[in-house]
Amino acid sequence: MSERTPAPEGLALIESLVNTVDLGSGRDALDTAEGRERFGLTEDDLPGALALRESLRAALLAHAGHPPHREVTPLGELLAHAPLYVTVDPADGSAALAPADTGPLLSRVAAAVAGALTAGTWTRLKACAAETCHWAYYDRSPAGRGRWCSMQVCGARAKMRRYRAKEPNTTGRSAAT
Repeated sequence: MSERTPAPEGLALIESLVNTVDLGSGRDALDTAEGRERFGLTEDDLPGALALRESLRAALLAHAGHPPHREVTPLGELLAHAPLYVTVDPADGSAALAPADTGPLLSRVAAAVAGALTAGTWTRLKACAAETCHWAYYDRSPAGRGRWCSMQVCGARAKMRRYRAKEPNTTGRSAAT
């Protein structure tokens, strides 16, 4: 959907997971073995991965100031089941949170969220405001107020809808006739 540069570091995992489904067409990459393989998922992992994806989407919508797209399990409840531990680099003493088990997607997502919180980038990952899109994107705008995954597509459509809603009726008839 988006022509934007992918999100930095661990946020790229979250961005790509959220973007596995095209809400407009209904196509879902996780419906295929190849799509699941990208995330190390089996078919049995799918229900949990879908719940995680939609909870992430709700959080990314909140980052952009939008309500959740539907009722979901709160992201914090899901991430509470992914234990992390502190690693310390012996060369420079830097510390980071890492998943206790690097296999499960939930653990990798929890580590990515923790890393983004530390880096101050978590709230820059957002979901597009367009109801038929909600594509994840990393907001690189200086003020951090991006609303659309693509200004040329979703942003332009929204601006055109607003313009048409404001445009006076030039036929002389009321909008109700």
